Amino acid sequence: MPTLLGHAFLPLGAALAADRRFVSRPLAISCVVASILPDLDAIGYSLGVPYGSVWGHRGATHSLVAVAAVAGLAFWLAPWLKAKRWLASVAVGLSMASHGVLDAATSGGKGVAFFWPWSAERFFFPWHPIRVSPMGLGIFSARGVAVMASELLWVGLPALVLAAIWWAVRRRGGAGR
Repeated sequence: MPTLLGHAFLPLGAALAADRRFVSRPLAISCVVASILPDLDAIGYSLGVPYGSVWGHRGATHSLVAVAAVAGLAFWLAPWLKAKRWLASVAVGLSMASHGVLDAATSGGKGVAFFWPWSAERFFFPWHPIRVSPMGLGIFSARGVAVMASELLWVGLPALVLAAIWWAVRRRGGAGR
């Protein structure tokens, strides 16, 4: 898996580029939280839940059903998020879905149970550019530093470039008004 910071790069980049009239601070924070939310399943390690279980890491919490549930919650909480319902639902849903996508692009682990509860099969993408993160304090090791460098290259830099392009296009489009 990428680190929690690696998962947050995409919603952070989008929030930096977004028009503040549409993307409030509570919505931006909710998107960042949604992008790391699937990793709550890591609590299962200390409870004895096997990694390969649907309740283990990269199981049910990484599924499209979990994404839909959280997107539905964002739809309901939209007034509190100071956003239109469709925007809150889509932004939070895409932020959470990005978690599984990034995990499926890592170099290790058991894959992602995208289609739970219909299938417990776990999936990886054919291309694995993101190095898998060590668990716990292992992130402070040489391997952890290599993982963070991989995330910066394959997630952070593209998110920053896309955010800059989005911001520039939006700004240029608004200059003529």
